[in-house]
Amino acid sequence: MTEVVREFVGLSSPLIGRAGAGGHPCQGVYHRPAGPAPKTAFIATHYNIDFSEHYLASHLAERGYGFLGWNTRFRGAEPYFLLDHALAEIGVGVRWLKERAGAERVILLGNSGGGSLMAAYQSQAVEPNVTPVAGMRPVEAIQDLPAGDLFVALAAHSGRPEVLTAWMDPSITDETDVLSVDPGLDPFNPENGPPYGEEFQTRYRAAQRDRNERITDWVLEQLEGLQGTRSRDKLFSLHRTWADLRMIDPSIEPSDRRPNWCYQGEPVKANYGVFGIGSLCTLRTWLSMWSLRTSQCVAAPHLGRITVPSLVVHATADECVYDSDARSVFGSLAAEDKRLEFLKDEHYIRSSRPQAADLIDAWARER
Repeated sequence: MTEVVREFVGLSSPLIGRAGAGGHPCQGVYHRPAGPAPKTAFIATHYNIDFSEHYLASHLAERGYGFLGWNTRFRGAEPYFLLDHALAEIGVGVRWLKERAGAERVILLGNSGGGSLMAAYQSQAVEPNVTPVAGMRPVEAIQDLPAGDLFVALAAHSGRPEVLTAWMDPSITDETDVLSVDPGLDPFNPENGPPYGEEFQTRYRAAQRDRNERITDWVLEQLEGLQGTRSRDKLFSLHRTWADLRMIDPSIEPSDRRPNWCYQGEPVKANYGVFGIGSLCTLRTWLSMWSLRTSQCVAAPHLGRITVPSLVVHATADECVYDSDARSVFGSLAAEDKRLEFLKDEHYIRSSRPQAADLIDAWARER
C-alpha cells in the first residue's frame, strides 16, 4: 500500500487576520503519496463541515493524487456564512496547490453541500458574477480566482436554498414556536399520509416555497429596521427542517434508500430536534445562503458556466440526495465532456469508498 503523507496547511485569508489564539482562518490537511509531489491534486471544501480529513483523501492519495481537504473560516460557523468571502478563501487553497504544492492540474471536488459551493467557485473563476449581500462591500479577492481544471460532483445537493426549502416543514404556523402546526399540512399527521397523494404533495411543495419567501420578507424588513441603529445584523433561529416528504415516503422517487430516514435519523424526531440546516443564522447569511429569492448558492446557474470535463457520481441509497438531484446537476453542467455514474451506497458511501476512488481515478486518468 502506498504510504500517505499528511501535512497540515494553515494560511492567511485576504479578508481577516489570524485568530487571537494564533489559528489561521484558512486551514486544511494535504494528503499525498510519499515521494515526488503529485502533478494532479484535488481540493474539497464545504459550506460548514470540516473536510480536512475527508473520507476520500487517503484513498485518492494512495492512487497517486494530492488531496487538500480545505476549510474556510466558516467551518463550524454556518450561521455567519457569506458566499463571496468563502470563495476568496477557497482561492487561497487552490493557489497553494498550484504555487506551493507543485500541482499542475487541480480537480475541484464538490461533495454533498460542497457541490454547489465548488460549482460557484469555478463559475466565479471563469466568469465573475457573485455580488455582495445587502449592505456588504465587494470582495476584491474574488475577481481573479485560479480556475479548476476538472470538476467532480459527488453525492451533491442541487443548491443550498433548494435543499433547505425541500426539507422545510411548511406546517409551522409561528416561526418562534417549534410546536405550532397546521394539521392540514403536517407531514406527520397520519391523515395526510404516507403515502402522500398528488394533491397533498402539490400543496406541500407550494407551502414550502411560501415559507422560504415569508422568511425572506421578514429578513429584509428586519435589516431595514436596523438602519441608523447600533446594530448591522442579528441572529435568529429556524425550526423544523427535516420534513422532505421523500424522507418519509419511499414511494416518492423510489431508490435504494432506507425508508423513513434522514441524515439525523427518524425524520419526526430530527424535525423537532435542535440539529438542522439553517437552524441558526444572521439576517445576511439567510440572504447569502438560504433565500430562494436572493441566494447565489443555487447550483444551476454556476454549473451552466462550467465547461471543463466533469463527473457526477450519485449514491443510489443516499438518504437525502435523490436521483432527480443528480440528474439536475448533470443536466445543468455546460461541459461537453461530462459523465454520470452511480454507486449503490448511502450518502457517505461508507461501504464503497475504494470503488468510488477507483471510479474517479480512472475518469481523471482518461483526461
